Amino acid sequence: MLLRRLQRGESLGMPHSRPMPGIGKRCHELRIGDTAANWRIVYRTDRDAIVIGAVFAKKTRTTPKDVIATCQRRFREYDDACK
Repeated sequence: MLLRRLQRGESLGMPHSRPMPGIGKRCHELRIGDTAANWRIVYRTDRDAIVIGAVFAKKTRTTPKDVIATCQRRFREYDDACK
């Protein structure tokens, strides 16, 4: 549901979406609660796409460093492929 709202051009804020400037420009984290886990979707809003960097179950207060590094690498690879 939240991804669909983003695709329609809606800007989401807390508590659904949180900016993640440490990952990069236009990067955010969707916050999805579930009975089994608290899920996060790291995404970036581009002019013509919503680019997903990672989906993971959040287990601590901070975003794991390996998730941040993976997202940065994937966004960089996406940018390089779109050139």
